[in-house]
Amino acid sequence: MDEPCSALDPIATAKVEELIFALRGNYTVVIVTHNMQQAARVSDYTAFMYLGRLIEYGPTNTLFVTPHLKETEAYITGSSGNR
Repeated sequence: MDEPCSALDPIATAKVEELIFALRGNYTVVIVTHNMQQAARVSDYTAFMYLGRLIEYGPTNTLFVTPHLKETEAYITGSSGNR
């Protein structure tokens, strides 16, 4: 899913996220999003990509709480990535 909730209101977003949770028991669901809050809510694993390169991949909680790379931390904290 590419930006599945980018132009949706909170109620519609919640419905899409409910669908993701329902599907994940039987399917691998991959979403692409710039909404880090949504990524943290709905994913088990997260990949951080920047300029077409995979920078870091791992369990979502690890990536958001204790990323291994300074580039990932800088993007998550908002101190880089908007060039």
